Amino acid sequence: MANWITHYEHAWRMPGTQELSALFTPDATYSQGPYREPAQGLEAIGRMWEAERSGPDEQFTMTSALVALDEEVAVARVEVHYHDSGNSWRDMWVMRFNDDGLCTAFEEWPIAPPPQ
Repeated sequence: MANWITHYEHAWRMPGTQELSALFTPDATYSQGPYREPAQGLEAIGRMWEAERSGPDEQFTMTSALVALDEEVAVARVEVHYHDSGNSWRDMWVMRFNDDGLCTAFEEWPIAPPPQ
């Protein structure tokens, strides 16, 4: 699963969304928060990615650690620091995978640091 996270980061840094099919099943769901309506399918996930990121030249540092792995479900702790804005996030990612290693359901729990 660590390789999947590395590929995810690589895909986020690439122009366009063509890399999504190497990460997600065609009918995958992607939720940006535990109470948010998930994007359903590669096309919807692609639209969400394009809307959320500044572009492929967005400068950020990302670190991750696998917290739990149980057959097809993985949980990771991910930290992202955006250089231009100074924003930081510490997320928990819950990912469900099929037998081919593609993600069928992705849910992130984003946590911003307390105001300074």
